[in-house]
Amino acid sequence: MEPPAERDIVDYNARAWDAQVARGNKWTLPVDEKTISAARHGEFSIVLTPTKPVPREWFPELPGIDVLCLASGGGQQAPILAAAGANVTVVDRSKQQLAQDRMVAEREGLSVRTVQTDMRDLSELRNASFDMIFHPCSNGFCPEILPVWREAFRVLRAGGVLLAGFSNPFRYVFDEQAIEQGDLNVRHKIPYADIRDLSADEVRRFTDRDEPLEYSHTLADQIGGQIAAGFLIDGFFEDSYASTKEDPISEFIDSFIATRARKLKS
Repeated sequence: MEPPAERDIVDYNARAWDAQVARGNKWTLPVDEKTISAARHGEFSIVLTPTKPVPREWFPELPGIDVLCLASGGGQQAPILAAAGANVTVVDRSKQQLAQDRMVAEREGLSVRTVQTDMRDLSELRNASFDMIFHPCSNGFCPEILPVWREAFRVLRAGGVLLAGFSNPFRYVFDEQAIEQGDLNVRHKIPYADIRDLSADEVRRFTDRDEPLEYSHTLADQIGGQIAAGFLIDGFFEDSYASTKEDPISEFIDSFIATRARKLKS
């Protein structure tokens, strides 16, 4: 398969995530009935990053509030939050990821609204219509993220919270093929993009396997971008993969970040 043009990356990644659903990628596997039953009783654990549960104190009281799961399809976070009592809308560009959320909702008798769109364009959603946004590690598949933060600020009500997860950009300085062999060889500058910084043959290693293409974004855009959009960040933690065999970087440092941010005014 010929690598997609950069202008077509969002559409390509949507199709790639559709393919990941068919392959059973762990981030596409719907939660089971036991998990939903526990959430109905206020017992739940969800992640913004690979392994560390989001602290319960980061969440507002969920019953009755309006929650947007942003670029968060897959039948995981949205159904849990709905079972915990929230009115949930989930946005994702992948049709099949959204289908996973609808499947769980139908199976469990939950009300979950799904919207298929780019995370940078929430024009289908009204201003100040949500009390919480849950945005797990997904903006690394998007070419630019400042519009994501601006749209999140627009659709959040004053006093609402944005919970976001993302990769530390230093993950992308290393040669990907060397990482697969357990070696951490510095190769790339930041900001990085598969489509720009790899050769056509290297990109085909991903596209031939229908794997999404990634972007790093600077911390200035990930953290400073939230502040520039109007948010006040009042929570922060770092995380890593559970297995250093799965991710050699995790042997040395946590390389994922989660933030909690508040919208203080309209």
